[in-house]
Amino acid sequence: MRILLVEDEPDLGKAIKRTLIQHNYIVDWAQDGEEALSFLEIGSQIYTLGIFDWLLPKILGIDLIKQLRKQNNPLPILILTAKDSEEDKVIGLDTGADDYLVKPFGMAELLARLRALQRRSPQIAPQQLKLGNITLDYGKYAIFYQDIQGNNQLIELTNKEFQLLEYFMQHPNQIVTRDQLLSQLWEWGNEPMSNVVAAQIRLLRHKLAPYGGDNWIKTVYGLGYQFVVNH
Repeated sequence: MRILLVEDEPDLGKAIKRTLIQHNYIVDWAQDGEEALSFLEIGSQIYTLGIFDWLLPKILGIDLIKQLRKQNNPLPILILTAKDSEEDKVIGLDTGADDYLVKPFGMAELLARLRALQRRSPQIAPQQLKLGNITLDYGKYAIFYQDIQGNNQLIELTNKEFQLLEYFMQHPNQIVTRDQLLSQLWEWGNEPMSNVVAAQIRLLRHKLAPYGGDNWIKTVYGLGYQFVVNH
């Protein structure tokens, strides 16, 4: 899942981004309203959730939300602010924010509110994604393989391997290109090495091999990759 984080406080932004990455989110971090707007103009449909600070340089977070709602963009948004009066909360929610978190806050609460937004938003993937004998559990941020005895075995993956397998599970039997994977799973403005997709797929295949999954990710030469599970 990809999140647009808009926060101008460097230390807080770094802390939030680090926490989200640890929980397998892909994060694009903008530090002012204009930068956030440029992210949204390039690809608003790729984001699962937004975390917007209220008081931002150049364009206020609350004004960004107004623009999105005028465009009928349903992106679920959590607004962050030091404004804690009931009137301010009403303004934020009536403007179009889906939830409201007052600073200072703990990262555990932030994550819980994001999970709640995911549950309430029909356009977001369910709490579990199943394909064949594989289950991706968003609540536990884990992927399990069910063996022939019915036991769930945890598949130990890095954050990027988790994100890659998640994307393949969301697009079973479809051919996905290298460029699709790069645009969906790597942060904008952080250009990876040219062979990073092939390298990550090679590592993921190795991790899936003990479960009979070394051939689930097929290379379609000249086109991309295809995730096929035949059980």
